Amino acid sequence: MSNPRHIHSIAPRFSVLVLTSLLFLGAGVFHRALAREVAEIDRIVAVVGNEAITLSELNERLQTAVAQLRHQGIPLPEREVLARQMLERMIMDRSQLQEARDTGITVSDAQLEQTLDRMAAHNRITREQFQATLQKDGIPYARFREEIRENMVISRLRDREVDSRLTISEAEIDNFIAQSGADGEVVYHVAHILLRAPESASPAQRKTLQTKAEAVLERARRGESFAELAAAYSDGPDALQGGNLGWRPLRNLPTVFENAVGEMQPGETRLLDSANGFHIVQLLDKRGGALAVDGSVQQTHARHILIRSNEIVSESEARRRLEDVRERLRHGESFAELARLFSQDDFAASGGDLGWLNPGDTAPEFERAMDALGEGEISEVVRTPSGFHLILVEERRAQDLSQEKLRLAARRAIRERKMDEAYQNWLRQLRDRTYVEYRLEEE
Repeated sequence: MSNPRHIHSIAPRFSVLVLTSLLFLGAGVFHRALAREVAEIDRIVAVVGNEAITLSELNERLQTAVAQLRHQGIPLPEREVLARQMLERMIMDRSQLQEARDTGITVSDAQLEQTLDRMAAHNRITREQFQATLQKDGIPYARFREEIRENMVISRLRDREVDSRLTISEAEIDNFIAQSGADGEVVYHVAHILLRAPESASPAQRKTLQTKAEAVLERARRGESFAELAAAYSDGPDALQGGNLGWRPLRNLPTVFENAVGEMQPGETRLLDSANGFHIVQLLDKRGGALAVDGSVQQTHARHILIRSNEIVSESEARRRLEDVRERLRHGESFAELARLFSQDDFAASGGDLGWLNPGDTAPEFERAMDALGEGEISEVVRTPSGFHLILVEERRAQDLSQEKLRLAARRAIRERKMDEAYQNWLRQLRDRTYVEYRLEEE
């Protein structure tokens, strides 16, 4: 993907494991009994592609999951149920990591260290305090570090395979605005449980899955903790957050939810059928909302030069090439001419000219670096999921963009909904073509 307008930050898409780990730093809530189970004789519990998942690896993830659930006050499912769910999540993660490796996606040590620094800063502690707190809570730092790397890799894979391929037409934006209006939109607090169906599921397999979903639905309607049921049964990425999707406008929910949730009352739970499987949806609450569209925004007219890394050009080589280009710029060469020579995207022909950019048009990494520049200033080398950039700020202006802001907000809402659906479809296809052998029940 070459257009920085479509680049997305990896941060919001970190797995539940990583994000929740930040929340309970220092809480000392790990389930020590599970840690002792690692001492038992190790064995293989699943084979994914040509790699094995061992019992000790599964127990490590269970240890972390139990800590997350306890910190959030979610009752613990039976260990056997949680183990099966965690193993399936590990299989999905391993499938994605293998796909990333086979297609040349990597995260360097330097990039990993920068991310860990940001995580420590987010918690307002030093890296040393961050590491000490993890150790106090029984989290091996080396393993935590590699989990962060794995989540960065998976995020880059998703950006390339799913997010970057989404398109949103002007007609879709027009329809969105016509249906939802500029204000008065209601927002919904929704939780869900996904029982994923294989892409090639037979009618008999879907019937079995539906029966299971109906049993879980009945338990939820009888008053069992929805969060506990999500942790035990959901195949969704938010299972360890109790299936909580947070507050969203109706049209920012997956399409399969849209009509049903709009008719539901707080506390109501329904079963929905989709190509991905069966969704058990609970409406926690709803409230009035608004799509802010008033006022002016600061626009930036910018150019960039993009060099991508791939199987042939390493990240260090891509960075070195841009450093050489930057040195030529320091000696007075034209940014536009060098962009035409070196930039690897559709903007090269126009000298890297990105036009007038609004806040939110580009990846957060790109926008932060751009916003820090003065007019006529050139950035250091900037890394985004799309590659490495040099950025030149031509000029800035304040612009009244009420209608443009409305369309931008509509585009973001449509994109978020489509991303969720596209990612689940892609995961289902990846899972179906991955060889998996289960050995968890073996003695």
